[in-house]
Amino acid sequence: MIWKPHVTVAAVIEDQGRFLLVEENIAGRQVYNQPAGHLEQGESLTHAVVRETLEETAWHFQPHSLVGLYRWHHPETDTTYLRFTFSGRGLFHESGRSLDPDIERTLWLSADDIRKQAACLRSPLVLKSIDDYLAGAAYSLDLLADVE
Repeated sequence: MIWKPHVTVAAVIEDQGRFLLVEENIAGRQVYNQPAGHLEQGESLTHAVVRETLEETAWHFQPHSLVGLYRWHHPETDTTYLRFTFSGRGLFHESGRSLDPDIERTLWLSADDIRKQAACLRSPLVLKSIDDYLAGAAYSLDLLADVE
């Protein structure tokens, strides 16, 4: 068997000290996450994060920088994730748009409120990404290159 990590993207979107999160149902458990999802074949990382944000929140997202690249091994599923986390802004919201079926709702929470929900986060990457963002992590999107 060939080992392959799962490549995912996530968006950190802040507005007036609150962060856009999704509440989703994963294996029968309600958890909080940034808008996030898997990279699809033929898709750039920035296109993936824009698409996933729209599908999960109905927000049109404009990435400005890369917060970080994270490797996380999920101990229960034995899955390794490589997560590219972007920061940027929500341009506008499509209020009538349907969300992905696993998404229960979107919500805006402060960093302190997110820390209080640590046991309900989908992974430790949620809080790590926010802490890195708040510490000023902002790498140029020029780091990413699609070579055809």
